[in-house]
Parts: sequence; C-alpha cells; structure tokens
Amino acid sequence: MQSLVSFVLAALFSSALASPTKTGTAKRATCTVDSVDSAADLSDCTDVEIIAWEVPAGEVIKIEAASGANRGAAKPHPFVKFEGYGSFTNFIIKDSPAQAISIGTTSTSTFTDILVDNLDGTTDGLGANTDGFDLSASDVTISGCTVYNQDDCLAINSGTNNVFENNYCSGGHGISIGSIASDKTVTDVTSLATLSSKASCRYGMRIKVDSDATDAIVSGITYSGNSISANEKYGLLITQSYSEDFGTPSTDSVIEDINFTGSTTIITTTGDYPVIGVDCGKCEGTWNWESLVASGGEAADIILAGGASILGGSY
Repeated sequence: MQSLVSFVLAALFSSALASPTKTGTAKRATCTVDSVDSAADLSDCTDVEIIAWEVPAGEVIKIEAASGANRGAAKPHPFVKFEGYGSFTNFIIKDSPAQAISIGTTSTSTFTDILVDNLDGTTDGLGANTDGFDLSASDVTISGCTVYNQDDCLAINSGTNNVFENNYCSGGHGISIGSIASDKTVTDVTSLATLSSKASCRYGMRIKVDSDATDAIVSGITYSGNSISANEKYGLLITQSYSEDFGTPSTDSVIEDINFTGSTTIITTTGDYPVIGVDCGKCEGTWNWESLVASGGEAADIILAGGASILGGSY
C-alpha cells in the first residue's frame, strides 16, 4: 500500500515564554521557531520559519493570530494534503489558518477517526475558509470524523464513488457538493453522515454549481439517514447560481438524480430562510425524496427549470 502525505505547517496561535532566534535587522528579522520558548515573542519578525521539532507533553506552542483567514497576509493552506492512496486514521488538525485537509488521492482510500478542531476560530471572527475536508478524488470513504470549523465540513469538488458516513460537523456550512466549476463532474456520492441536531451549522447541506459553469455535471447523489440542523440559512440548498444562493442560474451544466432514500433524513432550520432552496437553470430527471423530512424556517422555495421533478418528501 502506497501513501504520500504532504504536511503544511499553517497554524497561528497566541502566547509562550522566551525569545525566538533572529537574524537580520530588528525590523526585518527572520525568526526560527524550534521550541516552545522560541515562539514567545515574534513581534519583530517579518518572516517566521517553523522547523521540525517535538512539543513536550502538556505544552502548547502559541503564536499570535492577526486578522483571520480573510484578511492580512495570505494564509498557508491546505494544512495537510493527501496524495497517493491508502488508509489514514486517528489524527488531529488543530487551528488550521484556512482549509484543513485536502484529498487528492489516486486510488481507493479511507479516512477515519479524524478530528479537525478549529473551535478557536469562532473567537472574534478569526476563522474563515476553514473547510474540514476538500475532496477532489474518487473512491474515497470518510467515516467517523469530527469537524468544528467556520466553512464547509466537506466540500466535494470533483470525483466519483465517494462516501461520507457517520461524521459529526459543527459550526460551519455543513456538507457540500461544490462549488462545481466548468468541465467538472461529481457523480455517485453517498452521504450517510450524521450532523447531530445539536450541531450549530449555518447551512445544512448544499449542492453548488458556479453560475458561469459550462459542461459541469452533478449526478447520482444519495442522502440517507442524515440529521441536519441549520441555525441561519437553508437546511438544503441546491443552486446553479453560485456564488449566490439564488440568482441567475447556469443553463450550460446539469444537476440530476438527487435522491433521499433509505433511512430518513431529518432537516430542521431556525433561521429566516426557506428550509429548502432549489435554484435550477438546468435540472433533469425524477428525484426521489421519499425519505426527506424538513421543517422550520420559511416555506421551501423550489425553482426546477430544465424538466426535473421531485417525488415524495415532507417539507
């Protein structure tokens, strides 16, 4: 079994004990962090190099974060990128400055028992674009993982035959297919995820196709046994108008075969948006929503241009 893992040190934290090693002038110093003590004061450093070293048990390296992932200097991302293929399990990503885990594997792979902990990013709006898993690959299973973040828990950008099951997401934008750009294809995705009703997600689940996308396809998406709570916006949003939720949808790409089957998927919302929003320019086929129960928020707002029809469901 082959696997290639590229680690990017990306976390920016807050406090410590002594002085870093500096070279150059006081105002344009290059600082090397190689211990907890050396991370104490980086105020005079214009460049910081974090080299490989072991943090003693019970100690935390903390370096002051400035303005969050949307402001200030560009933030390194993703925190970890997986290539090759294999089984990856039982590790923690803590305080990624932006996207946490990028998956670009080349053959069948599994990701299990992983914690993405960006809870600190909720303070003063420091966390942004902190996707848990960004997936551009096929034959991937993500199972038994927990994500606390401020953006998509899962974002599938391309690929086929992927499974997302028995995971817990909180604080972000829920489960997402997309955004899908021109010439990209996402097919045969099964979501068996568990977003606990105690989770506080801005959105629940989304399928997002760029408004200017051409020749993109989203097909064969199956949701089963999800428990979704959205505290601000849509419990379920399917749009071809991205980056807007509703707008002028693309008519040059296709969404088809979106189904809720098997175990009941329960969606609840507490905000002032429709519990379900569908903004299609070109959606096709018959969608089976017999296992969907959605409540709360405003009444569903569904625009199905392109000939698609929805059967079943309670919303």
